[in-house]
Amino acid sequence: MRTDIFDFELPAENIALRPASPRDAARLLVVQPGIGVQDHVVSDLPTWLKPGDQLVVNDTRVISAQLTGRRIGRETEPKIDATLIKRLDGSRWQALVRPAKKLVEGDTVRFGNEGRVCLLGHLDAQVEHKGDAGEIIFSFSFHGPALDQAIAELGAPPLPPYIAGKRAPDERDTADYQTMFAANDGAVAAPTAGLHFTPALEAALKARGVGLHRITLHVGAGTFLPVKVDDTAEHKMHSEWGTISRATADALNAAHAAGGRVVAVGTTSMRLLESATSEDGVIHPFADETAIFITPGYRFRAVDIMLTNFHLPRSTLFMLVSAFAGMDTMKQAYAHAIATGYRFYSYGDASLLFRDTSNQ
Repeated sequence: MRTDIFDFELPAENIALRPASPRDAARLLVVQPGIGVQDHVVSDLPTWLKPGDQLVVNDTRVISAQLTGRRIGRETEPKIDATLIKRLDGSRWQALVRPAKKLVEGDTVRFGNEGRVCLLGHLDAQVEHKGDAGEIIFSFSFHGPALDQAIAELGAPPLPPYIAGKRAPDERDTADYQTMFAANDGAVAAPTAGLHFTPALEAALKARGVGLHRITLHVGAGTFLPVKVDDTAEHKMHSEWGTISRATADALNAAHAAGGRVVAVGTTSMRLLESATSEDGVIHPFADETAIFITPGYRFRAVDIMLTNFHLPRSTLFMLVSAFAGMDTMKQAYAHAIATGYRFYSYGDASLLFRDTSNQ
């Protein structure tokens, strides 16, 4: 499938630089294939769901994955910026580095800013491997919980480039870029559909008779990147670690059997649920990596409704929503959203998508 059919023009003023306040005051575009679109707000979500429906949220927590340091041990000490993107074991991380050309295998990078102390005052990492496109494998001098603490003290939340390129990250982002469900450290980007939830909205959903379940998918930096190949078949999808407990799988299967619908909050919940579901529609416990790449033509097995933000052109996420609600439907929905001032991307507004069952 050609990548360019997923392209569209987005005016810069439609990109959100701060979230709505309160979070559930964000706009909500309800998209029903074959029916059309309706403008609402996120706090209206319970009215669109039925007793017995089951909401599934991602409880991953964003770590302070943005580190700044310098190369040491050679005659010059250039500044090095690193974004951790995937933990490999207790002391090794894969990272995106700028400028990667300043590093070779065996170099040491010392992370730490003047005035901020971390255990012994700094955090050292050796370049174990240098790959393509600025990817580096770092072997850190600390291990396990000590390394986690060091990263938390020295790092900063890695805001997406379409926000960080327009303003500097600040203390507000520390809270704004975490969902209220955040519990398990490991993500380097927020599961942004979950940012719209508040305790009041959760209470309203419970009063409506809607269940809420937590699963974990540690979001990687590749999630939001545009697809650069001309054909989607040539795109190599990133992998992410996810878990679904047996209790959650059993509860969702029971709800489906009783006529309830599974509502995925975000593309991360969607991808994990679909990865854990067999061809017969049964959701299974899951604890593994997933690199599922969903494009139009995919037959959805687990999810009936999806709450999600508005995504980048040519991204795997826009391909996913086009597969779920239909390509023509999503193009029309995005055109409406742009024309009526919806706010896009991580801090932006939301859409509630009903699955297109015409080809399922």
